Order: sequence, then C-alpha cells, then structure tokens
Amino acid sequence: MTGLPLSGVTVVSVEQAVAAPYATRQLADLGARVIKIERPEGGDFARRYDTTVHGQSSYFVWLNRSKESVTLDLKSPAGRDLLEQLLGGADVFVQNLAPGAAARLGLDNDALTRRHPSLIPCTISGYGTTGPWADRKAYDLLVQCQTGLVSLTGTPEETARAGVSVADIAAGTFAFSGILTALYTRATTGVARAVEVSLFEALGEWMGQPAYYTRHGGTQPPRIGTRHATIAPYGTYPTADGREVLISVQNEREWTALCAEVLARPDLATDPRFTTGPDRVAHRDELDPVIAESFRHVPFAELTRRLDTVAIANAGVNDVPDFLDHPVLAERGRWLDVRVPGAVVPALRPPADLAGVEPRMDPVPALGEHTDSVLAELGLDAARIAKLRADDVV
Repeated sequence: MTGLPLSGVTVVSVEQAVAAPYATRQLADLGARVIKIERPEGGDFARRYDTTVHGQSSYFVWLNRSKESVTLDLKSPAGRDLLEQLLGGADVFVQNLAPGAAARLGLDNDALTRRHPSLIPCTISGYGTTGPWADRKAYDLLVQCQTGLVSLTGTPEETARAGVSVADIAAGTFAFSGILTALYTRATTGVARAVEVSLFEALGEWMGQPAYYTRHGGTQPPRIGTRHATIAPYGTYPTADGREVLISVQNEREWTALCAEVLARPDLATDPRFTTGPDRVAHRDELDPVIAESFRHVPFAELTRRLDTVAIANAGVNDVPDFLDHPVLAERGRWLDVRVPGAVVPALRPPADLAGVEPRMDPVPALGEHTDSVLAELGLDAARIAKLRADDVV
C-alpha cells in the first residue's frame, strides 16, 4: 500500500452543519490533516442534531471522522490571533459561516488571500457572496425549494423533499473538487486560487436536465412519484407477496423482451400505442395497468428472476435496514470500523477507490479533544493554555 495522497496537506476549517464538514471529511479521508475549529460552548451545532449513535449525532459521526477538534472563541482577539497562527501553517482554509460573519472576522476569501498568499481559502455560502441574496440564510430544504427540486419530487398530489441533504452534499462535493483543483494548480503554477461554492448553484447544476427540458420543451417534467418523466415503463409495481419491484426499460430490445418473456404479451411490442419510447410515455396511463395486472400475480423472487434472465433492469424497493444489510456492501468489504467517543461503529468506506491506497478512517473527535495538543504545536505552554481556558478563549 502507498501513502495517502493528501498526506502533508493541512486544512483549517471553521465549519458547521453539513456542506463544509462533508468537503473537509473527504480531504481527511485522503490523508489531509483537518483542524476543525469549534465554539467553546457547544461546538458545531450538528453535534446536537440527535443522539442516536451511542449518544453522538448521526450527522456529526458521518461527517467528522479523522479530524482534530480545537475550541476557539473567534469573537475574542486572542482567539482570532490563535486562528491566524494556525492559518500561517495551513494549505487550505474552509468556512461556511453565516452570511457576513466571515467578512466581519476578516476570514473572507479576499482578506485571507492578501494576508496569506499561499493559502487556498474556500467559502461555502447559501446563494453566493455577491448578488441580491448574499445576505440571505440558506438551509438544505430552502434551497431544494428555491431550485425547483421540490416541485419535481413527490406525487401528483403532493410535493416532497429529497430524503437526504442533497443541496449540502452537492455543495460539499463541489467544494472538495474545487479544493483539489486549487491544490493541483498551486503545485503546478505556484498560484493559490480561492474557491467559492454556493448551495444554490451547486444544486442548480444537478437541476440541469429538467432545466433544459423545461426551457426548450415549454413545460417542466411532471411530478409522478417513482415513475420517470421521459421513460416508460419505468416505475414501481406491486408483486403477489406484497413487495414492490421497480423496472426500467431503456430501449426497444428490452421492451420486446419484457413483452414476450415476462408479460407473455408479445403483441404489446407492436401495439402502435407502445412501439417507441415517446409512444409509451404518451400512453403511460394505458400501459401501467397492463404491467401492474401481470406483476401482481407473480411473487417478488420469481418476477426478479424472470427480469434478470432477459436483462431487464430491476430493483426491490428497499428500506434503510435492507440497505445496511445489502450483499454488495458486505461482499465488497465497504464497512470499516470507526471509533466515536465511547464506542466503535461501522462506517462506509469512501466511494472512490484508489488502487493501492487504503482510506483514512480515524476517530470522530470529542469537542475540543485536540485543543491542547494543537496549541502546544504553536508554542504555547500549559500555563498559557490554562489561562486561555480560564478566560473562555478555548
């Protein structure tokens, strides 16, 4: 095994919630040292979202392994001075503070670039640091609504949020790739470039297909539950034993095979209502009952066997416990142990495998666990650290 690719890279992050912690955790997975700055009172508020993982928040455990937690009161001059010292030895700085807070603390990208020309600062905001909504708060579901995602999600009768924090995850992913690009640029040109990502624009990128469809088609894709706006048959159908199966027919070969080998209705393949993909979408309300009537007489295992035999893509509609026990994760060794305060829990490996490289899966830190050791690296002795603690700076 080779060393981790980001070993030697130091990241300082003033982060909270999901987007920035997700970006920096991915850097930590690859070997970067991530020093997470938290408020002395309470820390990252994601620590208190729930207490389901042996008393720890499921969000915090997911997003903060392999990091060092340092508490600093950045509203105090002493706290800001200590942060400045940390930035002097850092390669990357990441923050997703509330609108305007970074600028008030002198931690906006422009100010940091002037003080630390070799530092790569990354700002994650809600709607961008300029423009008419720069000062507006943005949380994940608000951004799902503003980008139009919620209008596409759910049933004809009711909208729904995506079940995970997709705006935060999108922003964290783009911040991660932007930071990697900036590190490469600095290594090859000597120029450190700032990175900025907004939740709104990150999720807006994910909205690309419906945006093109709506602008050029004159109407947005309909909200149709598990069905697909532009492909049919594509959706879930009940089976004889109460389970649901999702099928996706992508081309005419698959459609012909489904009709002949699974539905036992070869005549449907040449029915003019269903001959092409657009025909099937246009006549979905006539097609779906035919498929549903056939499937409801066949048990799930037998139906999926038939679908697999003729290479029709299909899936059972799993719940989260089904996912946790999924044979793909088990047989591919995707679960690794990670220590959290007071326990050891299974965690998923990062999804991108690098040949010959094992990801870093170090413990999730307790609040302020590394404050003393990191400050000692800055040259502070025990008495000075004790004084800072007495003054509520750390």
